[in-house]
Amino acid sequence: MIEYIQELSPNEAAGIKKTIQDLFRQTCILQVKCDPVTLVQRDNPRYRICANHREFIADYLSVLDCELVHDPHEHIFRIKGEGMPTDRMTLTGTRILLILKVIYRDKIMGEGLNATVTSLEEIREVGRSTNLLARRLTVQEWQDTLTMLKTHQIIELPGAVGSLEDDTPIYIYSTINIFCSSVELGELIKNYTDVPEDMEDPTKDSMENPTKDTMEDLTKDSTEDSSEDPTEDPIQEHQDVGDTEEFTSEESKENIYEDVPQ
Repeated sequence: MIEYIQELSPNEAAGIKKTIQDLFRQTCILQVKCDPVTLVQRDNPRYRICANHREFIADYLSVLDCELVHDPHEHIFRIKGEGMPTDRMTLTGTRILLILKVIYRDKIMGEGLNATVTSLEEIREVGRSTNLLARRLTVQEWQDTLTMLKTHQIIELPGAVGSLEDDTPIYIYSTINIFCSSVELGELIKNYTDVPEDMEDPTKDSMENPTKDTMEDLTKDSTEDSSEDPTEDPIQEHQDVGDTEEFTSEESKENIYEDVPQ
């Protein structure tokens, strides 16, 4: 592996390093992502890196007891295995995930692939109609949940989380299908509407899959672990050269999440 990295340009080596970090930090690497400002779809350079250096990345992950998996149907790369850390989803986060699945399912059936855009106002309306949101959420709850969903490639937001308005478009990726199948949706909604707001998640939902095995792919940022011993990590021998991030957005300090009066 060391020889492989050394034969690459500094930019290529840095791209592989960041791609592996992203695989641990988020659910998956999408082939196409939405620009967070315009929500226009663009090719994702991280996906191209996974495709071009698939064998090396797979060998590197195997040392960490992880496996690189390609899903040709969803057009994603993801990792699974015993060496993966996991994020724990809150009850509120699970409910909003189910609401997004309802919205995605209904819009795909009625309006097609170009209509998978929602908003805070619509999320609240569907939450009330399904009884998944029986109370007004705090600003912090909205921020934490939306940040988690964005990190794990379930939604895309046009800009900073704190700058969302009621009608700001929120794009829902097809990866929502990985976390919740349409077949199980009705039963899941029933289970979660029966749970009091002050109780823990009935399935102790650890993003390891209340619905499908692939939910184990939700992971925490492992960049700290990867830097503990740079002498044994060939990827650490190369410093990042240039900014290879595909999108950037301006941070905002606004917090606009007021719910519509019930």
